[in-house]
Amino acid sequence: MGKKGNRIQVILECTEQKKIGIPGCSRYITTKNKKNNPNRIQLRKFNRILKKYTIHKEIK
Repeated sequence: MGKKGNRIQVILECTEQKKIGIPGCSRYITTKNKKNNPNRIQLRKFNRILKKYTIHKEIK
């Protein structure tokens, strides 16, 4: 039997690095409760390439 519940895995990708056009990408994998957060989430995470905290948005 599979897992039951509302938690799903999502991928977060850096928006600043994409905007600047630096090659490579900063991505994180996390989980969210799709019932409490139906919209896409944004979190401040550390970008190792830029060496600072940036906004990471959920991608499909």
